[in-house]
Parts: sequence; structure tokens; C-alpha cells
Amino acid sequence: MIDRDITPCLLKQAKQFPVVTITGPRQSGKTTLAKMTFPTYKYVSLENLDNRSFAESDPRGFLKLYSNNVIIDEIQRVPTLFSYIQEIVDENNQEGEFVLTGSQQFGLIEKITQSLAGRTALLRLLPLSINEISASDKSEVERENLMFKGFYPRIYDKKIDSYDFLSFYINTYIEKDVRQLINVKDISQFIKFISLCAGRSGQILNMNSLGSDCGIATNTVKSWLSILEASYIIFLLKPYHTNINKRLIKAPKLYFYDVGLMSHLIGIKQKDQIFTHPLRGEIFETMIVSDIFKSLYNLSLRIDLYYYRDSNQNEVDLIVEDGLRIHAIEIKSAITFSSKFLKTLKYIKNILPKKIEGSVIYGGDDTYEREGFKINSFRDVVRAVTQR
Repeated sequence: MIDRDITPCLLKQAKQFPVVTITGPRQSGKTTLAKMTFPTYKYVSLENLDNRSFAESDPRGFLKLYSNNVIIDEIQRVPTLFSYIQEIVDENNQEGEFVLTGSQQFGLIEKITQSLAGRTALLRLLPLSINEISASDKSEVERENLMFKGFYPRIYDKKIDSYDFLSFYINTYIEKDVRQLINVKDISQFIKFISLCAGRSGQILNMNSLGSDCGIATNTVKSWLSILEASYIIFLLKPYHTNINKRLIKAPKLYFYDVGLMSHLIGIKQKDQIFTHPLRGEIFETMIVSDIFKSLYNLSLRIDLYYYRDSNQNEVDLIVEDGLRIHAIEIKSAITFSSKFLKTLKYIKNILPKKIEGSVIYGGDDTYEREGFKINSFRDVVRAVTQR
């Protein structure tokens, strides 16, 4: 079992709220986390058809059997339970009574806001972070190894071949999530769409180009992107502007939550292929940006993330906005530091009105300072973001 950095936050929220809901992508370790954190709780999974039928036909009877310190897995399978859980927690007024997990964002978040608003803490568990893998097995924390294998816990916990795991993962995702959410007539076209998205990870999103390459309308592109977002396959990073309204009208950058899934979908079959792959920079950037999201979620930090690009093509990979402070981060896959990495950081310090701190996350192993900027190894992503 691999210890998860989000565990202290989970324990804290269970002492403050009657319900804690853990959401995130399939196979991110939600069930394992809940069981490890609350070993004395009863456990029931609604993936089990018998349990699901019982909950659907007799929700009060189901919750009479499974309440008072219980983990209910894949709660989105029976959304009617939320209203009944609300009645129970309002009556009992007991912290940590229910721990709920769910993989789909659409139905889960909607029901939470309708029935459990103010009664549940909502935590996002993404696949493993670099920090978590390093704490478990430092030998695994090698650049190309991580970029090829990705971060799904089962690959490391059970020592499963990552290529096989990711192949099965895609098939399972299509069958269980996509078919439930939308009526896709041509599954092969949807797989092509995901693969095209993978080839654009770390790049500014152009929906017209994506639709043209896939042979689908722009409205379909928007719909399918929403599906990928809702099931934690991708996320969109908005551009940073001092005029907040401009953040809503400029194109976002697209990223995959798991870099291994990205590598798999763009056809990388062996780790060594990453060294010379034309998208090596985008693969590395995807790994770092997604790891920063994981670190913030695990620490329950409410910090806004953006990218910066102006009309003169000056670009900074990541802007971390925390109140009145801005932290600008450049991400470079090279293992040798170059002073050229600091060019846009120096530029942005002179044009933005707020106090700017800057750093570089690169593919090397050492962490130090250059010309007033912090140079962080890819192994130190958490420190790069949180210890500014």
C-alpha cells in the first residue's frame, strides 16, 4: 500500500463534516484510501449489482444496514441515496458518519450541491504524485520512467505492466463512463478524439482544428471535452490576464491528468522512445503541471493556476496566483539548466503590477538558485509551489 499525501486532510474533514466525499478518476485509489484511513468503518460497493438493486429498491432499508460510520463506494450509481443520507445526517448530527466515493463528476457533483451542500467536504483524489511515489520507492522516480508509466497506483502497488494496464483502462473507461454519459455511435471515432487530445496536451486548445482533424462538429468537440473533464481525463488551464474578464474569452491550454495515459495514446510503446519523441517537452510539462494540481488538492490549498501568453508570444508555462502574490513557473524538460530558461521570467516581472516570484522546474536532479530565481528539480514539485 502506498501512503497518500491527502490522508491528513481527509482525517481533518471527517472531524468537521458528517459526510466526506472523495471523487476522482477511476483507479486513482479512492477505495483504498478510504479503507486505509477508516479501517473500522463498514464498507459497501454500489458497483456490486446486488447492493445496487437493494439500494435502489429499498433505500431506507439499505441505509439502516449501512450507516453510522460506513464507506459507500461508487455512490453515483444510486443518486437517490443522497436525499436519504441528508435526512440521516441532519437527525444524527454526527461528524464522519459517511465516507462516499465516486468516479463521475457530472451526477455526483450535481447531487451533492442539491442534497448535501454544507453537510459534506469534497476532496479530489488524483493518481499518485511524484512525492508519493518517491516516498514509496525512490528507484521509480526517474524522468522517462514516470513519463512512460504514468501515476495510477495499481501500476506501482501491484507491479503491473503499465502498457497493458493503460490499454485495459481505456477500454474500461469507454465502456463504463462514456457509454453512460453520451450516446457515441462510433466508438473508434471517440478513441481517435482522445488520442488527438493527447497529442495536444500542453498546448493551447483550438477546437476548430481538433474538430476538423477528428471529423466532428465544434459543438461535438465541446461536448466530448466536457465528458473528458467530468471523468478526470483532461483539465483546461485558463490564461492569466490582469483584466479578469479576458480570462473567460481567451483559449485555454489542454492537459491530461495522467501523463502515462497521454504517452500511451500518442503511441509510445517503450520508455526509451520518450528521449527522442517530438512531444517530449509537452509530455514533461504535462507531468509537472498535473503534479502541481495533485499537490494543491492533497494539501487542500485554494490557489488559482493559469498560464501566461501575450500578443508578442511571450509565454510562461504556469502562473500561481495566491492573493496578492504571483508565482511564475517555467517548465523545461532539459536535464541541464540554461540561463535562457529565465528570459520570460525576467520579462514578466517587469510588466505585471503585482509582486512576482519566479522559478524554473527542469528535468535535472539538483535544486539551487540563479540570478534571484529558484531552480527546482522535477523531484521537488511540491516545494516549488508551496514553499515560495
